[in-house]
Amino acid sequence: MHSAPSAGRWLESRRGRGVIVIDTMIFDLDGTLVQTEKLKARSYAEAAMELCAECTSCDAVIEGYKDVVGRSRREVAQALMHRFGLEEASRERMAALGVSKPWQAYVQVRLAIFNDLIEDPEVLRTNRWPQTIELLEIARSRCRRVALATTSHRRRTRTILDALGLEDDFDLIATRDDVEQPKPDPEVYTLVATDLAVDPAECLVIEDSPAGVRAALAAGMHVVAVATPFTLEHLKALDELDPGSLVEDHDTLIARVEQRIEELGRSTPTD
Repeated sequence: MHSAPSAGRWLESRRGRGVIVIDTMIFDLDGTLVQTEKLKARSYAEAAMELCAECTSCDAVIEGYKDVVGRSRREVAQALMHRFGLEEASRERMAALGVSKPWQAYVQVRLAIFNDLIEDPEVLRTNRWPQTIELLEIARSRCRRVALATTSHRRRTRTILDALGLEDDFDLIATRDDVEQPKPDPEVYTLVATDLAVDPAECLVIEDSPAGVRAALAAGMHVVAVATPFTLEHLKALDELDPGSLVEDHDTLIARVEQRIEELGRSTPTD
């Protein structure tokens, strides 16, 4: 386990010196605390095999999903369906599933599989990101506020947090049910800052996706992006993200967050 310095170090050593202080740390959920993208990829792969086992393999679909992660359900389903020749098999399931497009049939089969995965506490615990959860524990001792900002709906958010034992670890939880626009719109992060009465410039966001990074930066917050196998290349291509704020290896996350806070502590708000 990482050895944390004394509580309050991120704040007390710099407060009152006219420099940037990290007062609040905000965590994304999907892909950041739990490997949801891995489960999504698995659900698309298993759905493809259910539709047409001879058309492809689970491994091939999972690799294909990396190319389309972050796109809408329709775009992901259509891309994978065309890539692996699932159109006819999907079309044959349309009537039974009550949909009018082949891609919608693929999505319905995939959602049934994904929902079973996400409702299984053991699956969620097995797919947690331990390094990010450890960072959450450290943040609880060093930051005045710790929040969660996710585009998942409230029910699913509670399901995941309960399975991970994190339901009481946040001062505020903002979900898709609380905002009009999802990430990359900054609304959810602006909501957190408003409700906690904190300065966005004193917030550090832990994200895993380009959409989340864009949302946090647009809200005027600082970001450390911790990549997953599904988001790494997309994050590298993100012009808005300082390469020094990208974590490629989860084992270096806590050290990189500490370094980023030290860097901010040496910068004035007008730098």
